[in-house]
Amino acid sequence: MDFPPSIWVLLVGALVYTSLHLVFCIQRFRQRRHFTSRHGCQPIAKSFNKDPFLGLDTLPSTIRAIQKHRILERNRELFHVYGNTFTNRELHRSMILTIEPENIKTILSINFQDYSLRYRLEPFKPLLGQGIFNTDGEHWAASRALIRPSFARDQVIADLSALEELIQDLLALLPRDGRTVDLQELFFLYTIDSATGFLFGKSIHTLRNEQSENKSTGFAEAFAYAQRAVLVRGMLGALNAIYRDRRAEKCNRMCRDFVRQFVDEAVEATQQSQRQKSGGEKTSETGSAKGKRVFSHELASRTSDKERILDELMSVLLAGRDTTASLLGNLFFMLAKNPAIWAKLRREVEFLQNRPPTYEELNSLKYVECCIKESLRLHPVVPRNQREATRDTVLPLGGGKDGLFPAFVPKGTLVAYSVYAMHRRVDLYGPDANEFRPERWEDGTLQRQLRWGYLPFNGGPRICIGQRYALTEASYVLVRMVQEFRRLESRDHGPWEESRGLTLCSRNGTLVGLIR
Repeated sequence: MDFPPSIWVLLVGALVYTSLHLVFCIQRFRQRRHFTSRHGCQPIAKSFNKDPFLGLDTLPSTIRAIQKHRILERNRELFHVYGNTFTNRELHRSMILTIEPENIKTILSINFQDYSLRYRLEPFKPLLGQGIFNTDGEHWAASRALIRPSFARDQVIADLSALEELIQDLLALLPRDGRTVDLQELFFLYTIDSATGFLFGKSIHTLRNEQSENKSTGFAEAFAYAQRAVLVRGMLGALNAIYRDRRAEKCNRMCRDFVRQFVDEAVEATQQSQRQKSGGEKTSETGSAKGKRVFSHELASRTSDKERILDELMSVLLAGRDTTASLLGNLFFMLAKNPAIWAKLRREVEFLQNRPPTYEELNSLKYVECCIKESLRLHPVVPRNQREATRDTVLPLGGGKDGLFPAFVPKGTLVAYSVYAMHRRVDLYGPDANEFRPERWEDGTLQRQLRWGYLPFNGGPRICIGQRYALTEASYVLVRMVQEFRRLESRDHGPWEESRGLTLCSRNGTLVGLIR
């Protein structure tokens, strides 16, 4: 058959490409076979999918679980059926799911360099830019080094007076006659007030302005919508190229512009301080405002890159607001269902005689600590996480029919770990693993035994940098509420139901009655 020269060129090119691809596949197969043999790997025996190409057979059940607000419970049931490590396929992505503490330790610590968070970058970038929350490698390491000093112990202690001021704002909104109130909604206002005060040196005081229309309230609403849009972008993946949410774009701009004013102020204050020092004038300590060091000023003293400061502030604001608010909402939901626990908390704080606790006194309240630990166990604020393998690597468990052999992880595979399901394993936490029982933490044995089996703040090099601040804030709010109210009554007759956002909350809020 007589083809034009251009067609012959295309045919030859296609043949060469196919041949090279075939050679590459054969070579990769041999390399991986040798790799798995060297590490003693066996195939992961259980798979959630019967469709090996797109995994569409599992899609209907996944959608039904989401609609019924029980996707986390459904995943926990899957681990019961398929074992502690199994495979899944979501459209074009291969995935390994695990609740083995040793696997999670390997992902987050031992083989930390084998995994990446790059899948996070694009969904979060319009709101957060490129900061500690969604970058890897040198950029992430520089972000962590930039931020870490601002979460030193003395900074947390210094912020207790600010927490007390905000507690008074919260108490002013709580009904004193036992009427039903949604604490979860108020906790989200409280934590954005706290986070902005800590980061910018000026709280936006949404609790004080709850009933008024102003710029601060508009920022809080825009920030909430922008976070929901992050989830949508994450689910759409490549489809974001044809999808556009103009409201999300407006909210992202509004949030970043609002925070940018504090960046400009911090950089200007730092530069002015440096000019005064160079001129021999006496100055107050860099990064301070009215005697208190301010997070944004601390960052400005370490870098003059305004966009970098802005990105890091947005990231810490996101984490600081959502994680603590979710923790408090979930905690008070369970406390309202357990009046005996509330009474026990009341007895523990009696010695304070209704005065605000010091940092040392707060740390001495062991049952308060147990209640917070138990809330983070039963309802971890980040219930599931995942990493993408950047090279061929190995998990220590999951291979073979019994799951006790090493398992091969090909490059590009997503490895997801369910903290929610792991925290409810009866072999780790006992037959009452689904119950809220703070006493399980009282003698300290459980946490020493579990190590990587209890993971409320992640682990390894990426362990939550602000966990001390979050735990201090949650403890402080709990103590002051216990001091203020004799009884906490649940006004939600149903069980706790999940609401998945960037963090895990109660779907129906935290409806309670507060008795003075």
